[in-house]
Amino acid sequence: MMLPVLYQDHHLVAVHKPSGLLVHRSPIDRHETRFALQMVRDQLGQTVYAAHRLDKGTSGVLVFGLTPEAGRALSQTFETQQARKTYLAIVRGHPLGEGRIDHALSRQHDDHDPGAGRVPTAPQPALTLYRRLAIAEMPWTVDGRYPTTRYALMALHPETGRRHQLRRHMKHIAHPIIGDATHGKGVHNRVFARETGVQRLLLAAVELALPHPVTGAPLVLTAPLAEDFMQAAT
Repeated sequence: MMLPVLYQDHHLVAVHKPSGLLVHRSPIDRHETRFALQMVRDQLGQTVYAAHRLDKGTSGVLVFGLTPEAGRALSQTFETQQARKTYLAIVRGHPLGEGRIDHALSRQHDDHDPGAGRVPTAPQPALTLYRRLAIAEMPWTVDGRYPTTRYALMALHPETGRRHQLRRHMKHIAHPIIGDATHGKGVHNRVFARETGVQRLLLAAVELALPHPVTGAPLVLTAPLAEDFMQAAT
């Protein structure tokens, strides 16, 4: 399996990560044998350096440094929130046309994370901007209360980088992302999968704007929607 290359120069490479692929090895998914970092390394025939992460279920733009220096510069760009990220998501219900979710989030650890057993820290500020792009009302029922079910296509812009921020924020406003097994509702996910044939987290990183790690020039990286996301959206 080759990951589509979206952009490459002497300092960095951007690929289109599919849903269901981990960025790198994780103790949570010990059974996994494929990771984006190793795949891109083998594909290019050189060491690559992870600069940020995408959840396993999220598809879209994923960037690696091609030198240690570029990798560190890219990581710093994400840590200092200089990267502007745009995601598309399909959510349950019909949210307002646009708005902001200013809701602090507690730090989350993996079960195997060395910090998982520590005393919980205070919630960290977290801000997401959203805009509704399209709405739909589908002719199927989820729990028998209503004959139809509402969905919306959303553009999401995380202004901070908290763990699972978009998924947790959409749950906070009662419009969880479809396919989210942790922060969504299982019955909604199962019905959507049954009716559409699509069983994945419907969250995609479609655009990443950031300064080039070496030249500082503006760089805008885009990824098309994956086929399964397109199938769900249409």
